[in-house]
Amino acid sequence: MIKRIDKNKIRLRKHARVRKKISGTPEKPRLCVFRSAKHIYAQIIDDVNSTTLVAASSLDEALKGKLNYTGNKEAAREVGKLIGTKALEKGIKQVVFDRGGYLYHGRIKELADGARESGLEF
Repeated sequence: MIKRIDKNKIRLRKHARVRKKISGTPEKPRLCVFRSAKHIYAQIIDDVNSTTLVAASSLDEALKGKLNYTGNKEAAREVGKLIGTKALEKGIKQVVFDRGGYLYHGRIKELADGARESGLEF
């Protein structure tokens, strides 16, 4: 019998390993990324108070007219820029980047670059 590999289970294991070391504080919150096949989501989280400070995704109204397809690198970069501008409006300048168990490559890297372009510091 062939054993199936559950990629999401592996990702969640990696994410738990990363989260042991990374935590967001009120001074330096955590920028957490989740991606699906069609969309990408980002949140800035204060783990001490267990609150989401800022959130953005490829489903946001601000990005509706800009994006032709929401599951590609261009969409990820736009979400990164959007979360960066929202964070700066709230007074958040520095964050800890949590890649969510995904490789720092492709859409995850584009989101991080978009956030850096808008002024966030990692």
